[in-house]
Amino acid sequence: MRRLNYCRILATTSLVAAALVTAGFGPAGAADPTGDWLVADGVANIRVAECNGAMWGVISWEKVAGGVDRNNPDASKKTRPTLGMPVLLEMKLNAEKEDWEGHVYNAKNGKLYESSIKLASPDQLEIEGCVLGFLCGGETWTRVAGPIPSSPSNNPASGSANSPAHSAAKSAPKAGMAKTTSPKSSHKTTGQKTAAAAPPADPVGDICLLPEIAGAAHEGGLK
Repeated sequence: MRRLNYCRILATTSLVAAALVTAGFGPAGAADPTGDWLVADGVANIRVAECNGAMWGVISWEKVAGGVDRNNPDASKKTRPTLGMPVLLEMKLNAEKEDWEGHVYNAKNGKLYESSIKLASPDQLEIEGCVLGFLCGGETWTRVAGPIPSSPSNNPASGSANSPAHSAAKSAPKAGMAKTTSPKSSHKTTGQKTAAAAPPADPVGDICLLPEIAGAAHEGGLK
């Protein structure tokens, strides 16, 4: 009887473990690089999200606000805000290496590098970049938020006028600009409760809806 009960306990434990893996709590769901990451020198956060089957990353917070992409070789981009600017570009999953590979943009010199990102742990993201296959270097970023849910724009049916992605695109603030609201009247009626202060608006939001990323996905990739 004891042997039978022991076998039943083992069988139940195996089923629970399998259910956890299927639900995303085991190894199969652990490798998710989406979310906000603090770069090694602490000057910015990078928001990583999956957009149209590839990982992208943009600057979602700056220690010193108001930066512009002054070192970009494209004269038309020298004045674009660095807040909301893509820095991880169209990184595709390499299942064999368990990483994502694509390009990284270095705003310090305005150059693109071949790059890869890989989770060292749920809260540490390793990024490496190389020039023409050599002069490689890397650093480790620390998680500050996330993972984040999939963007509505990843839904194949999201192109309709009434889709969540379409609605979000209409209301999403542009990169580098926080959403503002018109001032409300200060008059109160008797017994009216004072409304709680709204949290600060996220100036970046869903990065898949940013024009540069949405445009690259629509055109079939980075040009």
